[in-house]
Amino acid sequence: MAIIFGVLVGLALGLTGGGGSIFAVPLLIYALHVAPRDAVAISLIAVAVTAAAGAVEGAVRRVIELRAAAIFAAAGVACAPVGVWLGNRVPGEVTVVAFACLMLMVAVRMIIKSYSAPEQASVIRARVADDAAADAATVCRYSADGRLRLTARCSLALLGAGVLVGVLSGFFGVGGGFLIVPALMLITDMGIHRAVSTSLLVIALIGLSGVVSAVFAGRHIEPMLTSLFIIGGIVGMGAGRALAQYLAGRTLQLVFAIGMIVIGTVMLVQRLGWWS
Repeated sequence: MAIIFGVLVGLALGLTGGGGSIFAVPLLIYALHVAPRDAVAISLIAVAVTAAAGAVEGAVRRVIELRAAAIFAAAGVACAPVGVWLGNRVPGEVTVVAFACLMLMVAVRMIIKSYSAPEQASVIRARVADDAAADAATVCRYSADGRLRLTARCSLALLGAGVLVGVLSGFFGVGGGFLIVPALMLITDMGIHRAVSTSLLVIALIGLSGVVSAVFAGRHIEPMLTSLFIIGGIVGMGAGRALAQYLAGRTLQLVFAIGMIVIGTVMLVQRLGWWS
């Protein structure tokens, strides 16, 4: 079961650049009966290693924005221990409910964006032709030669988003991809395929920071369970990355959002006692 669940987590990561821990944490808690705080630690390890495998594939295909990822990850790595520290001082039940609510909010935002925004390729062409028509909310833009312009304002925006994701990553035990991908697409002109690959690198770096913090915090990590989860995750990652190349960006956003809504709703219903 651990391998099968790992495949599901890897598939989610490979397809959407996030969502690994969104699936891993509830599967560990409800299906494998792992304590919430221990599930957080196991999830961080499994997702970080799986994401690292996907990041290598993205680097080979040259679809990772390394500079943006470095800024984002630096802030996230520095702040993930703060999230772990906060998580140790909040009851596990509260953490799970807050996690579910955050999932639902991000999912709704992604669905709205997927239907309101045109396909990214058209957006980029329009902005190159007429920069005045660019979305005012986009802080980081691409130049005509296809390079991301890392201005001071752009770097600060990436840094701020990295701080938020780092704290939430440590607190909830997530790689942060379900926040990183929407953040990258909001802050930059990046399409979802490039955002997914960049997210995987950020997840791997932030996740490893969270793992170190969780170990020092005394979280129990079962070696065999974690290893099996990682094996399944790498298999699922390969399948997800292959499948993602054949799906449109809007389709990926909707798949990601719908998955979050289903899992978040089940978690809320169960934790609030409406279903057991």
